[in-house]
Amino acid sequence: MAELVRERGRLRHGVAAYRLIAGAWVRSTMAYRASFALTLCANFAVTAFDFVAILLMFSHVDALGGFTLGEIAFLYGTSGTAFGLAELLLGPVQRLGSRVRDGTLDTLLVRPAPVLAQVAADRFALRRLGRVTQGLLVLGYGLAVMDVDWDPVKLLMVPMMLVCGAAIFGAVLVAGGAFQFLAQDASEVSNSFTYGGNTLLQYPPTVFAKELVRGVTFVLPLAFVNWLPALYILDRENPIGLPSWLAFLPPFVAAACCALAGLAWRAGLRSYRSTGS
Repeated sequence: MAELVRERGRLRHGVAAYRLIAGAWVRSTMAYRASFALTLCANFAVTAFDFVAILLMFSHVDALGGFTLGEIAFLYGTSGTAFGLAELLLGPVQRLGSRVRDGTLDTLLVRPAPVLAQVAADRFALRRLGRVTQGLLVLGYGLAVMDVDWDPVKLLMVPMMLVCGAAIFGAVLVAGGAFQFLAQDASEVSNSFTYGGNTLLQYPPTVFAKELVRGVTFVLPLAFVNWLPALYILDRENPIGLPSWLAFLPPFVAAACCALAGLAWRAGLRSYRSTGS
């Protein structure tokens, strides 16, 4: 019980520190509103090119892997929004390797705030809202044009996908940051699972090899971000024959991923040795 109370106290302290640091960066950003608006629009436009590529595909075909444009827009929107939220809140963790190399991580260790909160809130970038906004717009389009027999369970699954998906992507970001304690030049390895995973989930699982689908279900559980819940919502069969009740597991998978990422972060932080500079 005492350990649980201490953990809750650390969590509250970390959230408070994160809010203070992120708030300072937000105020700094909003001091130059025109620059913020331009970078926000640029971020929106750059991320929109992914969906433009999908639209170009559908100018030549009526379906991709048996999925219509609206259904793929639904996959794209849920994945893009979930990843956008995770990147907005935890994106700077991807740059931890550079801090380890140049020794600036040492300055965070002596401050009275959790290191993860400091790293995650450093240079908090509101421009990343462009990816979130673009994902939500595509998701709205998908929801509007899909032919789905909606019920309360399916309706509740949509916000669940966004929240749990953001948590799963966030756990992958933190785990990737923890790995950089050991391999300082490993940011691209983390990006292959985060940005690469986001791109993967924008397309239906039916276009990929079954071995890959199994890998992102049982090894790196990105399939729980949107594939499994989406198959349930769309009344589709799982391409590798998994039961439909797996669509209800994202909250548990997200909690497990966050717990494992937290353990990995602590292990990485304990193994850190200062550069001495």
